[in-house]
Amino acid sequence: MSGTGAPERIGFIGTGIMGGPMAGHLLRAGHPLTVFNRSRARAQPLLDAGAAWADSPAAVAAASDIVITIVGFPADVEEIYLGPQGLIAHARPGTLLIDMTTSSPSLAVRIAREAAARGVQALDAPVSGGDVGARNATLSIMVGGEAAAFERARPVFERMGRTINHMGGPGAGQHTKMANQIVIASTVMGVAEGLAYARAAGLDGAKLLAALGPGAAGSAQLAVQGPKMLAGDYAPGFMVKHFLKDLGIALAEAERMRLDLPGLALAKRLFERVQAEPGGAERGTQALIRVYGGASAGA
Repeated sequence: MSGTGAPERIGFIGTGIMGGPMAGHLLRAGHPLTVFNRSRARAQPLLDAGAAWADSPAAVAAASDIVITIVGFPADVEEIYLGPQGLIAHARPGTLLIDMTTSSPSLAVRIAREAAARGVQALDAPVSGGDVGARNATLSIMVGGEAAAFERARPVFERMGRTINHMGGPGAGQHTKMANQIVIASTVMGVAEGLAYARAAGLDGAKLLAALGPGAAGSAQLAVQGPKMLAGDYAPGFMVKHFLKDLGIALAEAERMRLDLPGLALAKRLFERVQAEPGGAERGTQALIRVYGGASAGA
């Protein structure tokens, strides 16, 4: 709550597949909402529902007690937070900045340090759950930053997610998301390879999913992505280009820690093959099945 007892004013930057529904939950909860997106058209449903438009991150900061960002790449995060027209330069002391982009842990640490120097709080809070989790407010939210800032943000997080964990200091949320993406990378490979094997063996794909789901092979990736792979449905819940960004960050962090993760390295190479196809970058991660020749006759 703000100092007047009214709901805190929230700014939201990035109203795409994930951010649009997330911001909508906050608007419906009664928070005055100011939005900015590179394409105003992507924010139009929020504007129609009562959100205000800002022409820049600086304008969002000026209008908000809390600012949430969920954008594409670490370079976007750096510009939005640390650029001359960015959030830190224009936020009032006491503002809480929350980056929910999957981004670089080292950048999260830098943002928190520079924000603190100006009397501003900062959290890194990447999410897992994809577009379905964003729409249903069931996201898993992994948070790094100071405990007091986390407690202030908790009611806001509860409007967008179901599983909310404070993982440690600045950067800890991003490190947790990297671990999440590493697990997903090898799991998607396993689902794709299992379906490719089943197809080659002449098995019925739908029966296979029904047989595997309740057993030790069951997973969210099998349940959600398996049917899409069988159907040749590559519409993005999470785009290949964004997943590759995440895998690149994870590999760089692993190398910095002198950690060898061969499954992660292999997944990155395979997803790069998907991205190299026409339109591949904008497909969903289930398109990995295409590396194995597709799982359905129509793939």
